Amino acid sequence: MNSDLFRGTLEPVEKALRDAKMDKSQIHDIVLVGGSTRIPKIQKLLQDFFNGRELNKSINPDEAVAYGRLFRPPSSWAILLTTCRTCCCWTWRRCHWIEVTFDIDANGILNVSAVDKSTGKENKITITNDKGRLSKEEIERMVQEADKYKAEDDLQREKIAAKNALESYAFNMKSSVEDEKMKGKISEDERKKVIDKCNQAISWLENNQLADKEEYEHQLKELEKVCNPVITKLYQGGMPAGSCGEQARSSAGSSTQGPTIEEVD
Repeated sequence: MNSDLFRGTLEPVEKALRDAKMDKSQIHDIVLVGGSTRIPKIQKLLQDFFNGRELNKSINPDEAVAYGRLFRPPSSWAILLTTCRTCCCWTWRRCHWIEVTFDIDANGILNVSAVDKSTGKENKITITNDKGRLSKEEIERMVQEADKYKAEDDLQREKIAAKNALESYAFNMKSSVEDEKMKGKISEDERKKVIDKCNQAISWLENNQLADKEEYEHQLKELEKVCNPVITKLYQGGMPAGSCGEQARSSAGSSTQGPTIEEVD
């Protein structure tokens, strides 16, 4: 009943890997933090997701949350900061009243102007600091190089998306048919056939990290040929929404869509 909720807990993990532009094979330790990590099902899903890696349970989940609340409390002051701040410093009577304005632009150039309010006299100065900055020519060269390699980046991104689609589909199908609720819904031979094919796809992925997009798509199609008849049988048998077929396909999508664990700019 809660299998879809359990699998949903992997979405933040995939997003964290995607935002960090890392593959799960690059993770050294999987540290459990938060009360929900005590649930054995979540621990098993995480361990399977990281290819059987041992989980680090040395941190007390409740203490971690309490420390975070203590050292990073939310700010409720609602202080409004403007881009132009005015400040008056009072001096002795009959002294000149000078208004000084500081303005810094997006390029880090500082413009300072001073106006004598009694006489209207004004002086301006521009302060630039080119030390450590890229020249205009260097910036233009970098933009041209970015355009040049954009096509290569797009191809790499599509390849990684195809790889992640295959990995996600295989993982979710295997997890679904191993669920205790699936017993009696499909025969033991069908169950074993799906698990063996998923293991074969996962093993192929581990040994072919540099495969092409077309190879990943071909492997996904071969896996779907084995899994689709089982999914069809489950639907014909009256499986409720959120069944294994729907869960696996919602995570993997088509051969060109799926959760992107790796990412290339």
